[in-house]
Amino acid sequence: MNFMRMCAIALAGTAACGFLAGCTEADSRTAPITSERPPMLQTRDALTIESVAARAGELGDSIPARVAFRPQALASVSVPVQARVVTVHVSPGDVVSEDAPLMTLKGAEVAATRAALAQAAARSVAADDMLARQTEMLKRGVGLEVERFGAEIAAREAVAELDRAQRAADQLGDGPNDQFTLRAPTSGVVTEVRARIGAMASPDGEALVDIGNPDKLFVIADVAEHELAAITVGQPAKVAIRSIGAIYDAVVERVGRTVDADQRRVPIYIGLNGTTGPLSPGMLVDVRLQADATAQLSLPVEAVLIKNGDRYIVYVENEDGVLQPRSITIGASRNGRVAVTDGLRSGEKVVVKGALLLDSSSEQLL
Repeated sequence: MNFMRMCAIALAGTAACGFLAGCTEADSRTAPITSERPPMLQTRDALTIESVAARAGELGDSIPARVAFRPQALASVSVPVQARVVTVHVSPGDVVSEDAPLMTLKGAEVAATRAALAQAAARSVAADDMLARQTEMLKRGVGLEVERFGAEIAAREAVAELDRAQRAADQLGDGPNDQFTLRAPTSGVVTEVRARIGAMASPDGEALVDIGNPDKLFVIADVAEHELAAITVGQPAKVAIRSIGAIYDAVVERVGRTVDADQRRVPIYIGLNGTTGPLSPGMLVDVRLQADATAQLSLPVEAVLIKNGDRYIVYVENEDGVLQPRSITIGASRNGRVAVTDGLRSGEKVVVKGALLLDSSSEQLL
């Protein structure tokens, strides 16, 4: 009896196992087969993570720049009175000396100015004669002090008027009747001539001739706003002239204060040590700022994200393998890399490629 009960139990167990096995096989046939991985793991596969290392002399690559006149090296020549251009004596590129003729002009105001000078001179002579006569009459006892005093006042006024007329005529210089010659106020190179024969010129119009001193030049380079922290006045530099392959020692003289709203760049002004050499205004050159000799941390520019327009962040992998955003301070960027001045330590692991996948609301540093 016990034997029969044990056989029944064994058969029931076998049937139950068969039923469960059948269910499992059916479920396996109906369940979808997928090889997809969690989204975070897929994103991580697209990332490149590297340890931060210090690199020396990496940020000293060249910056495109241009040569320009210093502000004090430019002279703009205008007319003192309204007149018409008769002759143009110079062309752009001409080398002129101080007081060299630039243009000849003529006009009614020129004749009026010279006539006013002649009249003022005649009145001054007449006033002096009247003062001398009144003084002599007073000495003889036949004149009055009040008349002599009036003559003295008139003589002083005549002298003042003569001085004013003389100054106006001096602005015109020499010339016959209604003509005068416009002359160079300084020596240099004619950079632009804006008048043509027959054109009218006026004191409130634009300058007719621009003259620049070729010995007073500097180099202007536009650098990114975030690079200013690595640039200081007095910083050594090299200026390379592309056209002739020459290199000159230079120094940063001034850092601009105005940021270009569109390009987010700031001009820096660089002077050559000693002579300006073969530099000419408008010439394109390359500037190489002397980088810090000490090693500094740097990252590929694509590793840095811009958050809210004014905050720089990178993603750092902690000891547990978790990627966390961290704010950093950056310096100059050259050749696809940017210096990190604060926020990271050497040896830390940073996402150097694909960081934008972790934060789509940020912008990538270019």
